Amino acid sequence: MPIRLIVGLGNPGPEYEQTRHNAGFWLVDNLAARLGCSLSRETKLNALAGKTRLAGIEVWLLEPLTFMNRSGQSVGALARFYKIAADEILVVHDELDLAPGAARLKKGGSSGGHNGLKDITAALGTQDYWRLRLGIGHPRTANLQQAVADYVLHRPRKEEQSLIDEALEKSLDVIPLLCEGKPEAAMMQLHTAKAAS
Repeated sequence: MPIRLIVGLGNPGPEYEQTRHNAGFWLVDNLAARLGCSLSRETKLNALAGKTRLAGIEVWLLEPLTFMNRSGQSVGALARFYKIAADEILVVHDELDLAPGAARLKKGGSSGGHNGLKDITAALGTQDYWRLRLGIGHPRTANLQQAVADYVLHRPRKEEQSLIDEALEKSLDVIPLLCEGKPEAAMMQLHTAKAAS
């Protein structure tokens, strides 16, 4: 199935813009810029949204403006209205269990404690959607005495940011494959990108 909806997760507002939890927004912003697609405020969806063409198909880009833990409202509303199935949805989010610079694609699975994913699963009634997990690292791995909630709402350190930016670039390169309905090829390219360099 080709991907028809790409959702970036984050929190709205300038105070959150540069925080780790907004990695999903970063990817969608970069993808929109790359495709020359502008996102505009859709009041009905409570989100920024834009429609573009990618790999020959019509694709929606979406950034919920509901705050992370209510992301499902926007995703569910758009998916229902445009009859987009769960396995045609890619949700891009920050991932504590991956180091900065890592990016992983997977379909389905638990929310792993991520409130944005929990809410989307509830709204769609299934876990069976695609996720692009962008590594931000874990405070324990970095020997920080910081609570996870605090950690995700802070900016990455400079060296982490450059690794995350590299992961965003690698991820952007495989999105056309997902939109062509070639997830295996996308995973192969993304997951082996590090070894090749």
